[in-house]
Amino acid sequence: MVELARMNDPVLISYILSVLEEEGIEAVVLDEHTSILEGSIGAIQRRIMVLEEDLPGARQIIDDLAPGELKEDG
Repeated sequence: MVELARMNDPVLISYILSVLEEEGIEAVVLDEHTSILEGSIGAIQRRIMVLEEDLPGARQIIDDLAPGELKEDG
């Protein structure tokens, strides 16, 4: 799995996961429990992960839903 996005907004994360699921793209959220343990102050962002072959389609979906939220490498 590869990182699709990194953010702290739980509502946006939930919405993105729902839309990805509707499109048939499997996604998981990493660092959710770590973020909660550190007090949810935003120091540790949650990561949305998808399969590498789903990455281009998932990036397009995120760009349509939340322009500027997608954290790309390089």
